[in-house]
Amino acid sequence: MTAAPYSFSARHIGPGLNDVRAMLATIGVPSVETLVSQAVPKSIRLDRPLALPAPASEAEALAELSATMAKNTVLKSFIGAGYHGVHVPPVIQRNLFENPAWYTAYTPYQAEISQGRLEMLFNFQTLVTELTGLPVASASLLDEATAVAEAVGIALRHHRDKRTKVALAGTPHPQTLDVVRTRAEPLGIEVDGDTIDDNTAALLVSWPDTSGVYGDHRAAIEKARATGALVVFIADPLALTLTDAPAALGADIAVGPMQRFGVPMGFGGPHAAYCAVSDRLTRLMPGRLVGQSTDSKGRPGYRLALQTREQHIRRDKATSNICTAQALLANMATAYAIWHGPAGLQAIAGRIHALANRLADGLKAAGISVLGASRFDTVTVEVKGRAGAIGAAAEKTGRLLRVIDADRIGISFDETSTDADLEAIAALFGAK
Repeated sequence: MTAAPYSFSARHIGPGLNDVRAMLATIGVPSVETLVSQAVPKSIRLDRPLALPAPASEAEALAELSATMAKNTVLKSFIGAGYHGVHVPPVIQRNLFENPAWYTAYTPYQAEISQGRLEMLFNFQTLVTELTGLPVASASLLDEATAVAEAVGIALRHHRDKRTKVALAGTPHPQTLDVVRTRAEPLGIEVDGDTIDDNTAALLVSWPDTSGVYGDHRAAIEKARATGALVVFIADPLALTLTDAPAALGADIAVGPMQRFGVPMGFGGPHAAYCAVSDRLTRLMPGRLVGQSTDSKGRPGYRLALQTREQHIRRDKATSNICTAQALLANMATAYAIWHGPAGLQAIAGRIHALANRLADGLKAAGISVLGASRFDTVTVEVKGRAGAIGAAAEKTGRLLRVIDADRIGISFDETSTDADLEAIAALFGAK
């Protein structure tokens, strides 16, 4: 039986021998090797076979990979800085994270066959608006760092690119600040300290900052409002279950990572980020936006909204070159929030907060200096030249602390932290 000209194997495995011969004859080249030699410059062409191992069966490959993985030393991370351990509810891991109906799905342009995913993303947006107090949220961005850079982009567009400064209130995580500066430099945007004037497009408020401290930024926010600068909160969403919403504190925009809502750390990603704005900034937002509508029979339905902002329609005039979302991880974070409910999220956040405060109180009782009076999950300790030694000692107990520099070390608690962890870490500093 002859295979159809557009069979599965032809489309997914590649051209057959007869196809290759026909294509070579058409272009007048005797062989694929000759074609490669003509097309690829000699300076970058490898003229010898790759040193590859012998082919392996699936079982043999899995055994080899398992042996390699067994060489890893698995440690418990207390580094924080936007990445936290989580307990993934098995029902979410099994039915969503590992379900090809969720993880293989493409952008839901065809709303009539995508109502389930669109409704879940709408729930994500609702979750974000409830946490931030802002009226409009997108269907997620890629991670915290790029979300903050996109928030700066919103501020620049709002001021029609006439302002060239971004001010800081509190210090963001280093990787976040690096990405913002990388995106800002080619545009001639200065990302400086706390100076706010009529040339400032945005004030970035870290809530809390990278050392875990909640600073008093009321004066900076008032000055930003007086000069017309937009106030951007970089806020931990789990912490927002315990604190005032950014909107109540003066935020025009709020962004942050959703990783600790049930998404594993992986090797630093992928994770979803959230972005929420005030009404006046809606059309300046990047990325997907899901709206609720009604169908021809008056039934509620969901669809992508305000798509004329996006790159697939506006091209170079789009609000951003972000033309995507971390939909799988946003849906996973949404499922986590639904699974635990508001009271459950607050209980998780409250326990984490209590662990951090217990460590801080114990260290201070032992005469050890701790940064800040107000925190959520992170304790930054001043140890005068001993940070490296303490970090190494912690590693021997199976725990990774954040060695910031020679004099400061950070400990960030999360959902997986235990009382035994707290006691072991306190003992490293000679505290109880």
